[in-house]
Amino acid sequence: MTIPNNPQSPAKTTYDIVIVGGAIMGSSTAWFLSDNKDFNGSVLVVERDPSYEFSSTMHTNSCMRQQFSEHLNVQISQFAADFVKNIRDYMGGDDRVPELSVRSFGYMYLANHEEFADVLRASQKVQLEAGAATQLMTPREIKQAYPFYNVDDIVLGSINLIDEGYWDGTAVFDGWRRQAQEKGVEYISNEVVAMSNSKDGTRVQSVTLKSGDVISCGKVLNASGPRASRTAKMAGIDVPVEPRKRYSWIFSAEQPLDQDLPLTIDPSGVHVRENGGGTYQCGGHSDVDPAVAYDDFVMDFEIWENHVWPILATRIPQFEAIKVQSEWAGHYAYNTFDHNAIMGPHDEVENFFFLNGFSGHGLQQSPAMGRGTAELLTYGSYRSLDLSPFHYRRIPDNKPIVEKAII
Repeated sequence: MTIPNNPQSPAKTTYDIVIVGGAIMGSSTAWFLSDNKDFNGSVLVVERDPSYEFSSTMHTNSCMRQQFSEHLNVQISQFAADFVKNIRDYMGGDDRVPELSVRSFGYMYLANHEEFADVLRASQKVQLEAGAATQLMTPREIKQAYPFYNVDDIVLGSINLIDEGYWDGTAVFDGWRRQAQEKGVEYISNEVVAMSNSKDGTRVQSVTLKSGDVISCGKVLNASGPRASRTAKMAGIDVPVEPRKRYSWIFSAEQPLDQDLPLTIDPSGVHVRENGGGTYQCGGHSDVDPAVAYDDFVMDFEIWENHVWPILATRIPQFEAIKVQSEWAGHYAYNTFDHNAIMGPHDEVENFFFLNGFSGHGLQQSPAMGRGTAELLTYGSYRSLDLSPFHYRRIPDNKPIVEKAII
């Protein structure tokens, strides 16, 4: 990833849109705004850490799937696949933008009881109706196609081998950020530390930066990942998003598998996928899953020894002899209300917009969510996918979206 050399102070004292957070969601929105001929406003992106070292964007598995239980979530990932496979066309034929693809090894959901098997069956119907190619597999079929699995406890599997797997999220992120800046979006290395509302509380009038600069704004977009709640509180708003720690490991196998490993979601919640060259990437978290401090990225080494490795070795016996090559902890921007995106305007502070709470599937949703948010900020409505079911209003109305395929 190219680390930008952004200035600390903004060039102006007022902007039409201030985006708080310049990682994948902020940069997606910034690029779609800059690419829209109907938008002629000024945009400031404020990013506290231009290295993005601890951002969720840099800690992601960089995979996409269409296996969701909600039709709209399937459509969102379908646009992501189309965008990635045609990225150079979307980005104006820029030959600096690499030709990308989706390495479609698929996601393999494994059910070890009938209740979850019924969820997979119902979800497949939704996915097929949306045009996905999800297949249900009996344990015997799984074993025939993927002999390395232990399926003794499995009753059903679900996989989709079209537009479901790994993609280069960093390349997309780099392209969005670079082109947005070239088209006039201003990025600064600073931090929003306060906001000032109008007397009646219906608008954010200005944001104050850590440097002391005060910026007047027409609209504010909260794209600050796991820090979403902290950003919202500056405007007097509560949003149910908190950082939850997620652990990742890359390991090599003494006996590598002789075919691609789908991104396998074990019934335990541990997941593992192909990484290439005889290496694999897996992830998981502890059974106790509290909110953590924004700067807490400390590894818990016992999770690997006592939880993750035993599960891997049971599900894939060839993973009895493996060696960890690297490991890290990252944060989900976890929506405690319903684990889905929180978008749209606040119901009282009308010029404060959300792009938060993706709970682990943000990277794959970033093309559609950035496009939709840019449309909403430009036109006041959506012109492509109607993303209004994700609007903040559902939270005070207590109308959660029940997505059954959260990892």
